[in-house]
Amino acid sequence: MRAGKDYLRTSSKIICMDIEALIPHRDRMKLLDEVVSVNENIAVTSARVSDRWPLCQGNYVDPVVLIEIVAQTAALLISWKKGINTGGSGRGWIVGIKKADFFVDRIPLDAVLITTVKELYHIDRYNVLDGEVTAEAKLLCRVQIQVFREIDEDKV
Repeated sequence: MRAGKDYLRTSSKIICMDIEALIPHRDRMKLLDEVVSVNENIAVTSARVSDRWPLCQGNYVDPVVLIEIVAQTAALLISWKKGINTGGSGRGWIVGIKKADFFVDRIPLDAVLITTVKELYHIDRYNVLDGEVTAEAKLLCRVQIQVFREIDEDKV
């Protein structure tokens, strides 16, 4: 398998999923490593904490970076649902944090994070999503975000 591509089993077929085709993030800002699963309402991703990440402080990262992990997983879900190839388009979305609860003070390097994002509702180009990030079955944070997408994006 090539880096950046994930292979998902849905029913009896395997789907190749290229994360970079669904989110615009690259280099240090691309925090997602794998797509665990995705369907019409929920996306689950995996990411290993790295010293290349923003907010790295020696041997740990600040948990505020988890908001970005949730936002990237939300972008993956929305793009996948719409069939939009946003990778490298340079298009940005306006993302707002409606609520964020953190249950840890720091996240150690090499921790494997599992992020689950569920769409609560959407109206046209506006989406509201809930996200949770866990490591070794321990809840690290809960985040609710709102996303507003560009008007001509669906024509991409």
